Amino acid sequence: MARIHPFARTHAQALQTGHLSRREFLARVTALGIAAPSALALIGERAAAQGGPAPVRGGTLRMQMATLPLCDPRLADWPEIGNVLRGWLEPLVNYTPDGGFEGVLLQDWEMNDTATTLTLRVRRGISWSNGDPLIAEHIRFNLRRWADGGVPGNGMAALMRALQSEGRLDEDAVTVKDDHTLHLTLRHPDATLIAAFSEYTALVVHPSYDGADPAVGPLGTGPYLPVENEVGTRQVLERDAARPWWGTAVFGGPWLDRIEYIDSGAGAARSLDFAQRNLIDAVDQSVGDAVPQFDGIGWVRSEVASAATLAVRFRQDLPQFSDRRIRRALQQAVSNVTVRDIAAPGMTVGENHHVAPVQPDYAPLPPTEHDPEGALALLQDSLTAPLTLVSLDDAWQALTCDAVAAQLNDAGIAVERKIEPGHAYWPQWRDYPFSGTSWTMRPLGVQVLQLAYRSGAAWNETGFANDAFDADLDTALGIADPDARKVIMARLERTLQDEGVLIQPFWRTLMRHTSPRVHGADIQPTLVHRHHEWWIDPPADAP
Repeated sequence: MARIHPFARTHAQALQTGHLSRREFLARVTALGIAAPSALALIGERAAAQGGPAPVRGGTLRMQMATLPLCDPRLADWPEIGNVLRGWLEPLVNYTPDGGFEGVLLQDWEMNDTATTLTLRVRRGISWSNGDPLIAEHIRFNLRRWADGGVPGNGMAALMRALQSEGRLDEDAVTVKDDHTLHLTLRHPDATLIAAFSEYTALVVHPSYDGADPAVGPLGTGPYLPVENEVGTRQVLERDAARPWWGTAVFGGPWLDRIEYIDSGAGAARSLDFAQRNLIDAVDQSVGDAVPQFDGIGWVRSEVASAATLAVRFRQDLPQFSDRRIRRALQQAVSNVTVRDIAAPGMTVGENHHVAPVQPDYAPLPPTEHDPEGALALLQDSLTAPLTLVSLDDAWQALTCDAVAAQLNDAGIAVERKIEPGHAYWPQWRDYPFSGTSWTMRPLGVQVLQLAYRSGAAWNETGFANDAFDADLDTALGIADPDARKVIMARLERTLQDEGVLIQPFWRTLMRHTSPRVHGADIQPTLVHRHHEWWIDPPADAP
């Protein structure tokens, strides 16, 4: 049985004195290796019993969502890919709706007080779909894959630095104690590895996996199998009827026989049309004007505050944005409040540093400066050619970039707009000189900084490289207490602001609409689909 980490009681006291919310408390203590029921017991609570109607087994749920090419999970760069793969590939841990972490393929874990060792205990009784038992060696195989910085586009490599040597897994850092226990000895302190294991890129594959399309000859531990994969049209999962799912006794479900992901194309109007013609039962996200329209047809809305955002960024490793004064001028010419009011009314204003108030390690900074006249003076004729701001042809993203471009033009900085369809935008999202990128929430702000702004990281789309920033990031990773980490986080956030790395105008409240027949499919802050919780009422005319 895992011990109670000393920080857990500190966090419990902070909750009781009003210094932490219940959500923040659960996020912090479960990351330390304490299961949610034990965490609740520390504050004198018991896990709430499930209410509402009992789930009904069977049926098909049709979810509107962009259907993208499937790939090696560690190379997946959009959550939609991960949501399909999660049908049969599972993570070590889940980030839960209440802000904590729960073991999936891991039974539990234990980190020492200095965040330098981590013990992982693999859940017993899990088998792959070919009958092989899941064992600790399989987890080591996946750690090796995730830590491989030599694989282009491997987003996990930036999060595995504490286990790396020369860009690969340090084999001495991972000791397999027995078939269900691994001991990790970190090369430097890192209190965020459990959060990293919840990434949609951290889905666990069988040791025989060769990196090809995982939907061809699928082999996993999850309850569903892929049966159709038509990119841009539909992707379909069917419950694996040949074997019971190991997770039924732990989590309940799966209830659905079939999940169909339907790609209705760009534009919220098309999703609404599909709903009105009874071609779908749910939408992955409801945005903009579609929100009241879905309300109006009687669909059920769920919403959640999130650290999802649009990062309007400059490739500063290109000559046109290499001058810090140019980047700072572009920031100063844009009012984040104005962009928020145009594109996302009522949502939280951003501060141009990509750490959100809902993340426990966020450090508040003063409002960003809006000075169009000063911005033009700062340029000093150094920007000689018009800029082109690129966005995806998604309504809220296009509107956000329209508002940014309009303010830049109003300030006397010539900016043209280009809106790309998904099939053109997605393959080259990292390569545009000036563009807006939709970023999904991570549980911790320091995770985002690892993924997006560390020098040379696979997902560093800005070209930002700063040795002092990287050193501060290493320090922040080693601090287990998010309150103590905030001191370093404030410095990291200010560096991103001062270096003019991005315009980050607002934080999104995520929304989803479902037919009243659909249950258990509320939207999650990280946009993860929890398939085993979904169920649907039988049709009204069913016998």
